[in-house]
Amino acid sequence: MISSFRSSFFNIEKYQIHKKSIASARAGNVIGGGDWAANRIIPDIVKALQSNQAIEIRNPQSVRPWQHVLEPLFGYLLLGVKLYDNPLKYSGAWNFGPLPDSTFTVEDLVNKSIEIWGNGAYKITKHENQVHEANLLKLDISKSVDQLGWKPCLSAQETIEWTIGWYKNWNSYDYILQQINKYQQL
Repeated sequence: MISSFRSSFFNIEKYQIHKKSIASARAGNVIGGGDWAANRIIPDIVKALQSNQAIEIRNPQSVRPWQHVLEPLFGYLLLGVKLYDNPLKYSGAWNFGPLPDSTFTVEDLVNKSIEIWGNGAYKITKHENQVHEANLLKLDISKSVDQLGWKPCLSAQETIEWTIGWYKNWNSYDYILQQINKYQQL
């Protein structure tokens, strides 16, 4: 839809007339501190762990392109700078996600979260009217790596450690700043 809009109204071939450049950015399954929304895996894990309840998971073997929130944010900022500096070159669609070998299942995410939290349990639930979900989701980030010079810095293990660490220390401004500063050093 964005590509169609760009081609129809702000075609890059007519940039000298309209002076508009449009890029779109898509991220994988973003996890990290600050997400308290309902029906999201990390908030559900944390709420269950905090209340000593079993974590309910629907599709334990599903693989998702999990990434820490700081990863795509850095990518978005880098894209914005490059788009500003060279609007013709960086107009287009961009994906930000983990490296191909840094993926893990829902069950891996839950088990590692329990391990980092220090205790907890989970159960697999099936609902009658459960919506079908794809078993494997991945993003091709090669364009962002090759053309923007962006790449994810955190492994799957670090992504979970940083995420659960944030929730264990969510009321510590210093801890949050430490994570941001540590990320900037990577």
